[in-house]
Amino acid sequence: MVHEQIDTIDALMARYVAGSLPAPARVLVQAHLEMKPDNRSLVHSLELLAGEALESVPAAAIADRDRRLAAIFASDSPLMEPAAIKRPEHTLFPRALRDFVGFEAEDVPWRTRLPGFREYPLDMDGCEVNLMWIRPGRALPAHTHKGMELILILDGAFNDERGRFGPGDISIADETIDHRPVAEKDRPCIAFAVSDGPVRLTGSFRQMIGDLIG
Repeated sequence: MVHEQIDTIDALMARYVAGSLPAPARVLVQAHLEMKPDNRSLVHSLELLAGEALESVPAAAIADRDRRLAAIFASDSPLMEPAAIKRPEHTLFPRALRDFVGFEAEDVPWRTRLPGFREYPLDMDGCEVNLMWIRPGRALPAHTHKGMELILILDGAFNDERGRFGPGDISIADETIDHRPVAEKDRPCIAFAVSDGPVRLTGSFRQMIGDLIG
């Protein structure tokens, strides 16, 4: 996803401010900031630090200035910053995610991947991108990751070896994390996932078979 290690929310916010995240991961962070605005102050502070650092860089002539300016003016406008967005009532998807996928939660064309587990893939920009629906109480097979995985919880919650992840929380996992997410029993867990590598199933054969059949 990026060359540097991302193992904390602070590190993820720093990569977001630096502009080094691929588009799907950037949307995931923007959606998180809509749902849980606590990190907006951190993002603002990081932006101020980045601006101060930029001002200390010695001025230099821009090569091929006219072509670069033309490319900037021809590019798409950036998404509205999360702090300026008021989330409509009775909507599940944050605006950044809704604009990205093109529909609301009730319109997702889910595909059943396993009993009690549905997904909608949107792979792009070198990432595996999925909306996920997990039946209440369903355990996903134990696994680790061949790369980085970010999961934003949109509704419901899951628990794993690290704790509980509820609406607006981001789970960050890589090859050092071996976990078995279990959706809480009161409602389905709906999430948005971005990863740059496949998962590798772990755990005992008996547990794996039980988790696969749900």
